[in-house]
Amino acid sequence: MGPTGQEAGEAAVAVQGKKIALYVLVVFVLYVIITDPENAAGYVQIGFEGVSNAARAIGDFFTWLADGAQ
Repeated sequence: MGPTGQEAGEAAVAVQGKKIALYVLVVFVLYVIITDPENAAGYVQIGFEGVSNAARAIGDFFTWLADGAQ
């Protein structure tokens, strides 16, 4: 059985909400870059450091698991 009409409608609204949120985020990022490029570069650096730290933590976790979780 497929989704009911109401469920399909709710799913469509959720997808539209996600698209709108993404567009708002993109516009905000572009606004920050255009109005204050020096701080925008700092934000990008912070973001990359966060991703790098997360990847390192995941790697450490899997190394810990491979070593027998001790």
